[in-house]
Amino acid sequence: MIHETIDMTVEGSIGTPTLTTYILDYEDCYVFTERPLVLICPGGGYENISVREGEPIAMQFNAMGYHAAVLNYSVAPARYPAALLELASAMVTIRKHVKEWHIDPNKILVQGSSAGGHLAASLGCFWNSEFLVNEVAGGDESLLKPNGLILSYPVITSGEFAHRDSFRALLGNKEETLSAKMSLENQVTKDTPPTFLWHTFTDGLVPVENSMLFATALCKAKVPVELHIFPKGAHGLGLGNRFTCSCEENLQPETTVWIQLAQAFIEQL
Repeated sequence: MIHETIDMTVEGSIGTPTLTTYILDYEDCYVFTERPLVLICPGGGYENISVREGEPIAMQFNAMGYHAAVLNYSVAPARYPAALLELASAMVTIRKHVKEWHIDPNKILVQGSSAGGHLAASLGCFWNSEFLVNEVAGGDESLLKPNGLILSYPVITSGEFAHRDSFRALLGNKEETLSAKMSLENQVTKDTPPTFLWHTFTDGLVPVENSMLFATALCKAKVPVELHIFPKGAHGLGLGNRFTCSCEENLQPETTVWIQLAQAFIEQL
């Protein structure tokens, strides 16, 4: 395995944002092919990084035969667009290593949980924006586009169903002027990548309407979307098992199937 930690510092970063790679490099199998890669953005409300939504998910994708990478991005008091610039830089880094790391260039996806889902969806909506293309990709927008998004109970909207604390942490004193822009159900276009979403109906922190609004926007833009809503489960379930659930009381075993459903989504891209 190529297990490296790469500095992703950009203007506005706080601390040392890093990209940690989990690249499978064995070749002595029956058929060695380029592998999909999933770039993972853990949650944490843009205030911290939820470790249990990072490496454990990467390990599961590795077990499927996929490469993975985890972005440890800047959080408050860092403000928008620092984390997005870091994620864009991580995507450029990955695309520049597709041959060296045996990555399928048509199957590079971004996965995010909760606020990390907002970050992942932000790249999905803004990857071809002038400021990212010019500041991060040297004018080459092809280096920035994810081939798909996998969003776990994501923060999406700054409207009626918002998780307000995430937007306060992300935007600081610019919340009033930028919150509408960062309400991502309003930023979906035909260029947004195909998206897999899952949420629980009883999520008491980030309402299920966040995923529903994003899915509806994707449908209107005629972008392929897969949405799974589980009837029970608290926020922040991670893999849905007892090793990544935030507490025993919140364990909801039936949600563990989400990552197999995501695998099927990746395979059909």
